[in-house]
Amino acid sequence: MKVARFYAPGDIRLEDVPEPRVSAGEVKIRVRNCSTCGTDVKISRSGHPNMTPPQVMGHEIAGEITEVGDGVDGWSPGDRVQVIAAIPDGTCPDCLAGRLTVCPNQLSMGYQFPGGFAEYMIVPREVLRVDGLNRIPDGLGFAEASLAEPLACVLNGQELAGVGEGDVVVIIGSGPIGCLHVRLARARGAAQIILIDLNAERLSIAADLVHPDLVIASGSTDPVDGVLEATGGRGADVVIVAAASGAAQEQGLRMLARRGRLSLFGGLAKDRPNITVDSNLVHYRELTIVGVNGSSPAHNKRALELIASGAVPVTDLITHHLPLSEVLDAIEIVARGEAIKVTIEP
Repeated sequence: MKVARFYAPGDIRLEDVPEPRVSAGEVKIRVRNCSTCGTDVKISRSGHPNMTPPQVMGHEIAGEITEVGDGVDGWSPGDRVQVIAAIPDGTCPDCLAGRLTVCPNQLSMGYQFPGGFAEYMIVPREVLRVDGLNRIPDGLGFAEASLAEPLACVLNGQELAGVGEGDVVVIIGSGPIGCLHVRLARARGAAQIILIDLNAERLSIAADLVHPDLVIASGSTDPVDGVLEATGGRGADVVIVAAASGAAQEQGLRMLARRGRLSLFGGLAKDRPNITVDSNLVHYRELTIVGVNGSSPAHNKRALELIASGAVPVTDLITHHLPLSEVLDAIEIVARGEAIKVTIEP
């Protein structure tokens, strides 16, 4: 079978390897879709400190079971499944307290375990142990199910930021994550959604798909002034920075209404992780700054339900379907910002 394996930055190889064998406590799946994301671009350029190369990449995974190992109950060949990406250990103090997204012993598909840029893969016992293999609802396609993982991260972020009924929500960044944030915020009852991006062309493409109430091209308009004008000077209840930009995080703080919440959804480059925060602004306006780190198995289940029910449509966000042989092209398409979502179909 074919896989896409990362060896080092700039060195991802398409290789022929034997099909993996299932062991006790595992299941084997035929990968039907594994979608790409910005993290794949970062890995291809710079690697990742948590990745153990050489490693098969890909973590937004959906497929069908072909074999079930001894000791695995409740699953059969032919079952259609979605696989979590981030794997908590389920036993540490944070996990036992319900904080699975910040498990200090977290492992990941495509990092420590071979991922989904492959024709077949093993779902390890570590995934099954934390209920991280999810049945795809009837009527939902594999491609759409593969987007449950990024939507699960978005769901975690909006829960932490308290996005709810009647909120004014600003989303900075109009890539696939920004588009998912728009749709989820709408599903959670936001009254006004403002989408901001420096790239006016990408912003226009995203706006045509997800229909925010207002778009602001920050390359030509001051985004803080634009948000304040659109809200009668009050500001936003929630600002979600879905971009790797320290400047955008600083602007987001200045857009907030009193008791507003700033979600630092996008991580910054490891050599430039610092921003300047006006502490008095936070103090006197009673602002909240929250971080976001992936998702839990439960978030993945709820994300699948949101997609299957139509509450958060995703089909039109998948702009490219490519075979595994073109995975390197897919990563470059994502890097150039020419797509909303690219899915690989091994």
